[in-house]
Amino acid sequence: MAVTEAENPLVGEITCGSLLQKLQEIWDEVGESDEERDKMLLQIEQECLDVYKRKVEQAAKSRAQLLQALSDAKLELSTLVSALGDKSFISIPETTLGTINEQLAAIAPALEQLLKQKEERVKEFSDVQSQIQKICGEIAGNASEQTGAPAVDESDLSLKKLNEYQVKLQELQKEKSDRLHKVLEFVSTVHDLCAVLGMDFFSTVTEVHPSLDDTTGVQSKSISNDTLLRLAETVSVLNEDKKQRLHKLQELATQLIDLWNLMDTPEEERILFDHVTCHTSASVDGVTVPGALALDLIEQAEVEVERLDQLKASRMKEIAFKKQVELEEIFARAHIEIDPEAAREKIMALIDSGNVEPTELLADMDNQIAKAKEEVLSRKEILDRVEKWMSACEEESWLEDYNRDENRYNSSRGAHLNLKRAEKARILVNKIPGMVDTLVAKTRAWEEDRGISFSYDGVPLLAMLDEYAMLRQEREEEKRRLRDQKKYGEQQNTEQEAIFGSKPSPARPSGPKKVVGPRANGGTNGTPSRRLSLNATQNGSRSATKDGKRDSMKLAAPANFVAISKEDAASHVSGTDPVPASP
Repeated sequence: MAVTEAENPLVGEITCGSLLQKLQEIWDEVGESDEERDKMLLQIEQECLDVYKRKVEQAAKSRAQLLQALSDAKLELSTLVSALGDKSFISIPETTLGTINEQLAAIAPALEQLLKQKEERVKEFSDVQSQIQKICGEIAGNASEQTGAPAVDESDLSLKKLNEYQVKLQELQKEKSDRLHKVLEFVSTVHDLCAVLGMDFFSTVTEVHPSLDDTTGVQSKSISNDTLLRLAETVSVLNEDKKQRLHKLQELATQLIDLWNLMDTPEEERILFDHVTCHTSASVDGVTVPGALALDLIEQAEVEVERLDQLKASRMKEIAFKKQVELEEIFARAHIEIDPEAAREKIMALIDSGNVEPTELLADMDNQIAKAKEEVLSRKEILDRVEKWMSACEEESWLEDYNRDENRYNSSRGAHLNLKRAEKARILVNKIPGMVDTLVAKTRAWEEDRGISFSYDGVPLLAMLDEYAMLRQEREEEKRRLRDQKKYGEQQNTEQEAIFGSKPSPARPSGPKKVVGPRANGGTNGTPSRRLSLNATQNGSRSATKDGKRDSMKLAAPANFVAISKEDAASHVSGTDPVPASP
């Protein structure tokens, strides 16, 4: 093979041609055969071909790597754009033009910028999710078990997703604030209740959770569901305890007041327990004074009640008679007739016999007083109407006296006042029949409802009303008879004047002036008195003796009222005495 290349004198490098020429010279000098020379040249060509092949393979491999890098870069770019969710904030280059290296160089800045933004976005997500995880742990009560940062889903790092996490975080922060506020309210309530009950606040609240004492910061307090539930239970228990203690204290206060009143305890002794009796009518929420319901205070009140109970037992007779007087006063106000002497003798016998406990005797008397008060309430409406009726009857009696007074119209002192009273009395007297009818109806309804007779100072009220109605009717008949008699007398005088020509002087009464009937306390016209004598067989009224046997008895009647027969009434009337008509 001829030498085609020589050493390049310009660069001073060894080339393939110079080496081949050097080899040819060596062969000539050695005397190699042409076959050997051809063989060696073929070997050299094969070795050169192998080198080229390796270089081509290496170049192809490098190109493939670049293409893979370009593809990976494009994929990563697309993934980042998709994950970040916003293409407007960065310019995405065209990657289909230019060589591979040019395309990689064009993608690299955008990819670097997206990677930086991804790192920042991942940090934002991590911060938000860490706060969410922390608050959720606090609400669940396992905040101490939370370790490490939460895993961030890098497939979606969009602003929309970040905003969703931020909204969730705001909701959780609000819930945490609400829970913290509720915890602080519960703690404050527990503090106030413990103060009123005289309990140790620190030990009570730390039993719920150690973080609830005053030494820890507000943000460090537990806000878990379990803490809130236990706080609510604690408040409920303390409120119930407060309610029970207040009820107990009010019972003791009532007992103290009753015992003081029974034994006329001096004021200086009562003042010592003002802190107990001041809550007699207080509500549970109204008791806020520290220590007001402490156990030692309740124990002091219990000791005082026990002491007074023992003192009460030694003064049993005095107290029992005092209650008996109270009972008698109640019956007297209700116009219920009882036998006080028999009741006192019975009390003495029970106490002296020792067969009854003092507390049982007083409890029985308290029961009697309570029943008597109930009886008074049931009789109140009727008694009020009886008083009005009696008052009207007294006005009627006064009006009769006023009408009989011939000097009532004289200009004497106080005449105008009597005239005004007379006008009002006439209006009131006209209402008496309606009063009586209403009173009868109310009394009968009361008796039908209870199945017993309504007595007024021991006398059946209906009998009093029946007799009053009968006597009022007799009085009206008597008035009519007197008017007729007067009219007849005037007619006789007129006839005598016509016969004799002159009017005779009026005939003088043959005896002292008499009224329609005897009056008690100034009554003249059958106005009722507090007591009257009534035959049991008259007008079908009911009567009975105290031992239950039916017999004549004294009936109570309104003031200034006496029973008289028609004959007795007529015997007291003078034929010439003018009697004014009833208004």
